[in-house]
Formats: sequence, structure tokens, C-alpha cells
Amino acid sequence: MTSSRKNRTLLIDKEAAFALELLKDGLLSPVESLMNEQQSKSVLETGLINGKSFPFPFILTPSGKMNADVLSSAKKGEEITILFEKEPFATLIVDEVFHIDPSDRIKQIYGTSDISHPGVMSTFKRLGSLAVSGEYTLVNESRNTNKKIIQEAKELIGAKHTTALVMAANPLHRAHEKLIRQTLENTDLLVIFLLKPYTESNLSYEIRKKALDFFINNFLTKNHVVVVPLENSYIFAGYNEIILDAIVAKNYGCDRLTVGRNHAGLGMFYDCNSNKSIIDKVIGINIDITVASEYVYCDECTTLVSKNTCPHGQHHQISYRADSILELLELGILPPTILIRKEISAVILSKLFPNRFKNLEKLYYDILPIEGLLEEHTEKGFYLELMKLYQTTSLT
Repeated sequence: MTSSRKNRTLLIDKEAAFALELLKDGLLSPVESLMNEQQSKSVLETGLINGKSFPFPFILTPSGKMNADVLSSAKKGEEITILFEKEPFATLIVDEVFHIDPSDRIKQIYGTSDISHPGVMSTFKRLGSLAVSGEYTLVNESRNTNKKIIQEAKELIGAKHTTALVMAANPLHRAHEKLIRQTLENTDLLVIFLLKPYTESNLSYEIRKKALDFFINNFLTKNHVVVVPLENSYIFAGYNEIILDAIVAKNYGCDRLTVGRNHAGLGMFYDCNSNKSIIDKVIGINIDITVASEYVYCDECTTLVSKNTCPHGQHHQISYRADSILELLELGILPPTILIRKEISAVILSKLFPNRFKNLEKLYYDILPIEGLLEEHTEKGFYLELMKLYQTTSLT
């Protein structure tokens, strides 16, 4: 029976709120509720829930002294209000409160508790030592309409196969384009889950989405690609990321998942005297997972090629390292078009450095060929015209 006293409160952050919404949207099935202690132990032992893969317990363990005080005295059947950004987010009927070891939790997610590992320390800070299970109800109905959007896109073209591709596109470079095109060759509808991290330390989601939309709208066939934001919560971190990607993609209506060869979660592990990948641990999800080739530019082949088919070796190959390409952009340098499409560079630079030039019109008329007509010029257009000059080779 629910307590009649005024509800006590738990405070959660954005990552926890997103995870709770994912669960209520049915996107983490086979998980259907917060796990209790017995269910958590079972998942840790088997990696399964209801005969299907799930890499670690789905639990709520908010940090902080106030949360610890509430949970340590919580009674079975008590109703607790969950607050997010100081506003009621959900109500939870307590079923069970149990202790966890935050260090063990970190290892379950990342495979290590080494604080030098990206994400370990930030995740550790947001974990408490008490977990709570029970049924919860969101105060406001989830506004996630992406499942409906994907279904409508499938119906529009009569798609028999829908493939998911999870990427950061930070920034969108030529190898990303090749991967997208190659995936489209073998599917009817492609759903790109564009990662939306909680800390915008690199390109913002809005800039990356704008660049991706530009490529899709101008260089791909219509109605065959849908872009869906995917909050890059801590539960998607570590070597279990591919399992979570497969689960979410399946629940969104995809029957295939393509992952890049350099995917962070694709590392090999040794099991029963044979080499296997994390993909071999996906059980009962009923989604085909394909590992795409790694693409490079070969100066002998003079084109973008798969490392599996190019015979010329690394001394002839240019790899597409997003962090290095991003460094050029953040310094305000136009990357060569061999690395990133000039239109994409123009989109990104015009957003990263708004109003960069003291006198844009003077630059246009001083260093670019013009038709003598009075026109309104933009920074994006200037970058495009500047790239044409970079590509002029008649004097070399």
C-alpha cells in the first residue's frame, strides 16, 4: 500500500532521465522494468534476461547524500517523486532497495575501473551505492516520435529491410559517406542514429545534424534515409556498446545493424580457446549485424578503397581519423576535399566561426573571380569559392 505521507524525492541527472524514458518507450526490451537484486545477479551471471542478451543490470543508483538518506530509509510500497532539473519527472513505487559496489558497476559497463579511461570518472561520480527497483510512471508522456517516423518511412517505400547505422559524424567525412552508400546498397531503408552526447566538447549535435542532412538531401536518393538522435548515455559506453546498439535498433524496427571496423566496442576477446567478437554475445535479439570494411584513400589507387582489397600498404593510404580532421576545422583550416566534402566543410566552418571576416565583401572582390553583379555573399559561399582556388592547379 502506498504511503499517505507527502512524497519524498530523488534527484536524477539527464543521463538517468534518458535511460528511464528509453525503458518506458520500449526501446530496451527485453528489459521492461528496473531490476531488483535477484534479477541483477542473474544478468551478471548469464548476460541474459528472459533468454535474451542484456550486458549488465538496468538499475537506478542516484548519487548524493540526500538521495542516499531517502533510499536508506525507504519502505516497500512507498511512493517517491523523482526530480529532474528540479521538476517532477516520475513517480516510483518502491519495491526493493539494495546495495551495489559502484566500482563493480563501472567494470560491468566499461570493462575497467581505470580512471584514465574516458568516461569512467564522470560515471563514477554519478553513481550511488544504493539501487532502487519498482514500477515508475513518467509525469509527462514521452515525446519520442522517432519510432513512428521510422514506421512511416518504411511504409512510404515498402521497405522489406531496414538497417541501422550508429555514428557520431564528428565531423562527417568521406569514409562516413562511403559507409553510408555501401550500407544503402544492401537495404531498403537506412536509419542513422546520430549520437547526441551530454557534453558538447566537439562539434555540437546541431552542426553535425545540419552537415548530415545536407549530404543526404543533396547526394543520396530521396526517402531512403532517416536520421534519429540517440542520446549518448553512459549505458552505451564501453565494450558492450554494440549489444545496446543492437537492442535499441531492433526495438526501433530495424532488422539489420551495420558497424564500422573501428567501432569502439568491436574489440576481440578470447573465449573457450577461440577468438570471438562481442557480436557473438548477442543472443535472442534477432537482428543481423554486419561489420563494414575500414575505408582509406590510396594514392596509388587514387580513390577511396577498402583496406581489405587495397594491396598497396599503409605508406600509400590516408586514414580517416575524425579527431585529426576536426582539429583542422577547429583551427579554422579548410581540410582537403579528399578528406571531407567541401560543402560540408563550408557548413561547419560557417557555424564554428560566425562573422569571422572583417569585410567579407572586400575579400570576395579582391581574391575571387566575380561576374560584376552586386550579390549578397555568405561565409559558407566564401569557403566554397576559396576551395575552388585551392583546387586550381594550372600554375603548379
